[in-house]
Amino acid sequence: MEVRSIYKYARISPFKVREVTREIQGLPVSAALDLLAFTPKKAAFLIGKTLKSAIANAENNANLKPDGLVVKEAIVGEGPTLKRIMARARGSTSRILKRTSHIRIVLSDEIPIETRETQKAKREQGKKELKKQATAGETAEAPTTSAAEKRRKVKKAGKKAKR
Repeated sequence: MEVRSIYKYARISPFKVREVTREIQGLPVSAALDLLAFTPKKAAFLIGKTLKSAIANAENNANLKPDGLVVKEAIVGEGPTLKRIMARARGSTSRILKRTSHIRIVLSDEIPIETRETQKAKREQGKKELKKQATAGETAEAPTTSAAEKRRKVKKAGKKAKR
């Protein structure tokens, strides 16, 4: 089951928030909260609020336990931009764009949580497959002449033809 939480009109640029949301996607909720607690950015605080809200929604509305939840999506959309002006030299002005963002976090209990042990097992399995492919490639007949040798032969043949 999926549970979501949205923080609208956050007074921070979406570019700055996306940097932090990329880090928590696919993590278990406890690991994501730990990561956000030790990230020294304003965006981490705002995402943490949204994540805690999503956890509360999961517990109260969907009767889910936070232990089995995973951050399925952490999406940041662009909100409305406040346009302000700043006085410049010789009576001119320049525009200041104060950007806002909408932070959406979707939690799911259907995604299997990858632990270090499962990641290690996957890596070892991949290494075994590579070894099998390498040994299968050695038994096949390899071409005896390389590209450099072919070039030398063509060059020699060209010199003989000129004589």
